[in-house]
Amino acid sequence: MKNIEVCLSPELLPFYEVNDKVVEVIDIFRATSCIVTALAAGAESITPVAEIEECKALQAQGYLAAAEREGDQVEGFDFGNSPLAYLETDMKGKKLAMTTSNGTKAIGMAKKMGAEEIITGAFLNKTSIVKYLLEKQKDILLLCAGWKGRVNLEDSIFAGNILDELLNDFSFNNDACGLARSAYHLGKNNPTRFLTDSSHFQRLKNKGRMEDIDFCLTLDKYDLIPFLKGDKLILKD
Repeated sequence: MKNIEVCLSPELLPFYEVNDKVVEVIDIFRATSCIVTALAAGAESITPVAEIEECKALQAQGYLAAAEREGDQVEGFDFGNSPLAYLETDMKGKKLAMTTSNGTKAIGMAKKMGAEEIITGAFLNKTSIVKYLLEKQKDILLLCAGWKGRVNLEDSIFAGNILDELLNDFSFNNDACGLARSAYHLGKNNPTRFLTDSSHFQRLKNKGRMEDIDFCLTLDKYDLIPFLKGDKLILKD
């Protein structure tokens, strides 16, 4: 039986072996939700980068560019980190560069450490992710992007949801799996209420981003899987 692990923060990633695993990067509020939505809206590809300067350089080459820090859009860029923005823009055939506080950095870390395959997931495409991981039958690492190296609740409960779906087909052997599943079971009947006091929920709420929160917690709006090919996220065939 194949194995599944959870890494609750990118700061812990060096303690995991990734080069023979499928790594699913999770950043519910909001990077992976943006990635799923932008590709669903017709974007040709998304290039995740760690630094603002890298994103600006790609923007100068004609890419649309999304940059977020501290939850806010960086001045001079086309988008911040709201998935709703991609529903209001003609994305068909467009190349997008993206840098965020946590999610794009987590993708970069997994790539640098030699992950066999990197995909991104959110509530928006949960069932597609589950089906793919079941079919793939490879060892899996669920990498939560967290917030500035700290564990966060929304990524953890999503990881717990994935674990619950894969319970009968994969073995779990780290305590982070138990923590994530416990959090998911506590909050699964009303995720919005459960997350109300969490740090990132409050951060976004205080910035007037409740519509983003509601959208990011929408289940199975899209049937697609973003995966990293070279330095670009594209749709899995």
